[in-house]
Amino acid sequence: MRYAYGVTTALLLAGSALTLATGFPAGAQVAQNDSSQIQAITPRQGAPSSFADLTAQLQPAVVNISTRQRVKVQNNNPFAGTPFGDLFGGGQGGQGGGTREAQSLGSGFIISADGYVVTNNHVITADGQGEVESISVTTPDGTEYPAKLVGKDAASDLAVLKITGTKPFPFVKFGDSRKARVGDWVIAIGNPFGLGGTVTQGIISAVYRATGSGSAYDRYLQTDASINRGNSGGPMFDMAGNVIGINNAIYSPTGGSVGIGFAIPAEIAAPIVEKLKNGQTIERGYLGVRIQPINDDLAASLGLPKNRGEFIQSVEPGAGAAKAGIQAGDVVTRVDGKEVKPDQTLSFIVANTAPGKTVAIDLVRNGKPMTVNAVVGKRPTEEELANQSFDPDQQDDGGFGDNSDGQQQQQQKQAQAGGLIQKSLGVAAVPLTPQIARQLGVSEDTRGVVVTGVDSSSDAGAKGLQRRDIILSANYRVLATVADLEAVVRQAKAENREAVLLRVQRAGQPAIYLPIRLR
Repeated sequence: MRYAYGVTTALLLAGSALTLATGFPAGAQVAQNDSSQIQAITPRQGAPSSFADLTAQLQPAVVNISTRQRVKVQNNNPFAGTPFGDLFGGGQGGQGGGTREAQSLGSGFIISADGYVVTNNHVITADGQGEVESISVTTPDGTEYPAKLVGKDAASDLAVLKITGTKPFPFVKFGDSRKARVGDWVIAIGNPFGLGGTVTQGIISAVYRATGSGSAYDRYLQTDASINRGNSGGPMFDMAGNVIGINNAIYSPTGGSVGIGFAIPAEIAAPIVEKLKNGQTIERGYLGVRIQPINDDLAASLGLPKNRGEFIQSVEPGAGAAKAGIQAGDVVTRVDGKEVKPDQTLSFIVANTAPGKTVAIDLVRNGKPMTVNAVVGKRPTEEELANQSFDPDQQDDGGFGDNSDGQQQQQQKQAQAGGLIQKSLGVAAVPLTPQIARQLGVSEDTRGVVVTGVDSSSDAGAKGLQRRDIILSANYRVLATVADLEAVVRQAKAENREAVLLRVQRAGQPAIYLPIRLR
């Protein structure tokens, strides 16, 4: 998850500040707290006069969670590999890394009298950096209990723990987050910065907010109730005392709360928690496609509305999408009758479809609507997805990042020196011959044009197009000559399109679609 101006887990650290404001008229010659100057505050209709009674009832079920971890560290021994390596704690001549002990803090809540506790998965895992040695749960009365991990699910970022006591535990129940409305009051209770038993209040700022992560459960309740490091895994309550969300992440330029927090909706969390509690396997749907939202540039190149549907960048061979005939370059608009949109992504719809079910998929291919039927497969685990090159939730640019200043200057000179400048695209190109194909390491029968230079001031330069890239097609038209590319640009301008959709291949990487704005 991104740190600056991106979604980060609520375990991030930031400072806090406290400011006080007064509203008495300037020049008043009486004490600030003179009883004659203070008017009783009457809450607006529907607003609580205090959260104290509700907090007192709920807080006993909210717990602090701490873990002790053994985390891998890199060995920076300057004498590694020399006879002096062992003198500096390197071991084995200083080769490899070591480990160190670390702790993490988070929040959770008890959901049954016999001690089942819900929290975030990232609170009780070392995220691949080591092993969790122990988990402790501390209740509001200060009693610490060793906790057993019952089950965890990385995809939904949920985990269930179990503690054992001599008497029944106070607990809370899940509510129905589907009834939540923007503007509803909520309170969050948790362990921010290790300050146990902290209560914050706010409203629901958005319902079913997608953060753009593209994960299988990118669907959150957004709130302005303060959520900070240590709030992860804690409950978000409605005014009836029901858990309608599990505090999970924040959007922040600093890592601290700026009033944009996210909670996993109860309607998503509750069924998963129940399965984890009962030791059941979590099965999710899977099509086997790499996707990209329809942003402004893609919409302009395709001539389609933005924020409706998702673009298929690539298809996994042998998976459900490939068997159904879905191709790279298709735009999926509806799955099983559900419209694909920012608050209901393709990943979310498919992940929540039972494996083995046949679903109708509406899509647009080269401007033409069509429908295919696909059998939904079983989604691999997050570990399996991380270990394979194809990740259906990956939405990167395939390595087409921003060029460095030096690369941009060099490519601009090459673009200006070539005789085939595409002024509208900002690229120079030559046909792909078998000889050039061999030099680039691609099949000799590959068709397209090769980029020989890029104008750094163009959109192509900004999006990382560079020399030696192969443009396979433009607006779905396979290219054989530079004239073919020029023809596509002329047609796009005639149709008042602001961008063209290029399919680009870089040596050693899969081909991707890249919308390039015209100028």
